[in-house]
Amino acid sequence: MDGFMEYLDQINNKLVIAATPTRIISLVPSQSEYLWDIGLQNELVGITKFCIHPKAMFDKVIRVGGTKQIDIEKIKKLNPDLIIGNKEENTKEQIEELKKYFPVWMSDVNNLDDAFNMMLQLGEICNRKKESEILVNAIKEKMETVSGIFKNKTCAYLIWNKPYMVAASNTFIHEVLKYSGFVNVFENKNRYPEINIEELEKRKPDFCFLSTEPFPFNESHVQEFQMKLTSSKVVLVDGEMFSWYGSRLLTLPNYLQELKLEIK
Repeated sequence: MDGFMEYLDQINNKLVIAATPTRIISLVPSQSEYLWDIGLQNELVGITKFCIHPKAMFDKVIRVGGTKQIDIEKIKKLNPDLIIGNKEENTKEQIEELKKYFPVWMSDVNNLDDAFNMMLQLGEICNRKKESEILVNAIKEKMETVSGIFKNKTCAYLIWNKPYMVAASNTFIHEVLKYSGFVNVFENKNRYPEINIEELEKRKPDFCFLSTEPFPFNESHVQEFQMKLTSSKVVLVDGEMFSWYGSRLLTLPNYLQELKLEIK
């Protein structure tokens, strides 16, 4: 089609747009932060209530609900020319409804390469190709400094409390752990399975990580788990560092280096 640009998103759906987007809505916190960081502050007209970083964006941009409870009528009033979502973060039914009215580009990020591809593709679509390439190259360079720094250490990564749920294989969190050298003691399970405390005790990980999101684990939980897991060191970790797959990755290497010093 003359004058139109076509792109394939990460779930192989075709996106057709007539021009560089100037009214963008992002339905994913890590991707909202990324769009802001590559210079789309004026183009970003809608975000979710969970898109809390950076604060300047959260204070300025209109919020259109949560990642799984999107206010479609509010979005219609904003009249975006591009909506950016994610297969895991957003619900299929709401995304399909939005597609009836607006161009929607969906990400599906399961590992670091997926994250880099997401950033580069959005940079191209949004006329920020150079900015996205500079950022991605900087992340890759810094990530090389922490490849395998926890080599052969075992860990369990909890994302939810009562029921206990862990990050297992086929998750971005698992890939970050693996890249860092950790052996995930639940890598034989898929996605985010429920487990019990007996199973956790039986696997005897060197470290039991309690993530600050999506469940807000805190130091009181660390003490509670430490009493049960006498053969593991229980550590409170920043969930955003392990699960946000946009420009936040630039700060991940420093965080991992500090974490290594903390858990020696």
